[in-house]
Amino acid sequence: MKKLQAFLLCILSVAAVQAQDLFNKKDLTGWDVYGTEKWYVENGELICESGPDKQYGYLATQKEYKNFELTVEFKQESNGNSGVFFHASIEGTRITGWQAEVAPAGKHTGGIYESYGRGWLIQPDAQAEKLLKEGEWNKMVVRVENDRVTTHLNGHPVVILKDEKIGASNGKIALQIHDGGGVKVRWRKVHLKTL
Repeated sequence: MKKLQAFLLCILSVAAVQAQDLFNKKDLTGWDVYGTEKWYVENGELICESGPDKQYGYLATQKEYKNFELTVEFKQESNGNSGVFFHASIEGTRITGWQAEVAPAGKHTGGIYESYGRGWLIQPDAQAEKLLKEGEWNKMVVRVENDRVTTHLNGHPVVILKDEKIGASNGKIALQIHDGGGVKVRWRKVHLKTL
């Protein structure tokens, strides 16, 4: 019985290491800001909004990840064009990698876009485009396992993609604020489980 308890405790310990909250609800510890756009914490929520330059901006993890399941909730305000990058590399405000889109209705939220590469790799079908709840909290899950990427929005599948280039890479996770000004997005419950 003691051996079984020790074994189960070991399994739970490994699971605890694999699951983590990337956002502590207090500050930007563990993240780096790229660009002049605004990133701040308010009432336990992470907020991004356009700054005076109205350019692209990113908030990226200091660590890199390869295989993971990322769960995040977002609420779009004032345009709300953003995204969740993975396997990303950033210099200044130039980012390379892949993005799970976060955008206004009909603009492909949950689709996968390759930045400074091949562009759109896959977009949601007509049914999946209707899953976004404008002006409300939405839950997105991005799962990356080797060359397979899946996204879910509000509990429903959006896209499935197999891509050798993604499978051969790793990098940071980054939240984006789009250029053009007038963008504001709230984020919370940024949770990552390594695979």
